[in-house]
Amino acid sequence: MSPTMSLTLKVWRQANPTSAGEFRTYKVHSISPDQSFLEMLDVLNEQLIINGEEPVAFDHDCREGICGMCSLMINGQAHGPERKTTTCQLHMRKFKDGDTIVIEPWRAKPFPVLRDLVVDRSAFDRIMTKGGYVTVNTGNAPDGNAILIPKENADKAFEAATCIGCGACVAACKNASAMLFVSAKVSQLALLPQGQPERTQRVQGMVAQMDSEGFGGCTNTNECEAACPVGISVENIARLNREYIRATVVGLT
Repeated sequence: MSPTMSLTLKVWRQANPTSAGEFRTYKVHSISPDQSFLEMLDVLNEQLIINGEEPVAFDHDCREGICGMCSLMINGQAHGPERKTTTCQLHMRKFKDGDTIVIEPWRAKPFPVLRDLVVDRSAFDRIMTKGGYVTVNTGNAPDGNAILIPKENADKAFEAATCIGCGACVAACKNASAMLFVSAKVSQLALLPQGQPERTQRVQGMVAQMDSEGFGGCTNTNECEAACPVGISVENIARLNREYIRATVVGLT
């Protein structure tokens, strides 16, 4: 049987978007190294409820590393100390008995805190509505080999499509840039035939919305790629820049 751990948690508590938040310290015991980080927070909340206190609000959904909801800064790192891992797939064996763990929400102006560890990431949704889709009538699902796509393009489009929109790239960037997220969504469609009809409007619309939401510019430090739980490459940012320049030139002709 694995030994259990006792931990000190410093958790950001904030009642609502307009109230001042603060760190509060809690102790948790009998934590199994095989528990996930969210399961550890479940234990904390059970303890708080038993003591008549308000449980800590945090986002979660699938708990399978797919949805991107589990957005937490853990000891200053987006999603915690393990590379290419979402918070829900982070296990407590990455920590040691007696550790102090600081848990915060994403820190970015475009992601205002709603309560405790929950932030409003609807800015990403508004960016997506500006072009993260295709409106062409594709009819019934065609045969998989009906449209020939170079394997390199297909692979890159698939890799870009794995972005789960968690916002870790924004949280890790000192400028709160959303360039990695936007570039992944632009790249996914720019590399495929289905995305060509709206190629010009897409990149212009999404970049304009990104800027209007208050996201900063790219810092070129690659913190976004390092924090991304699925490893989206900064190569996509270079593609986004090329797509934007192309759209500008096309618009001038």
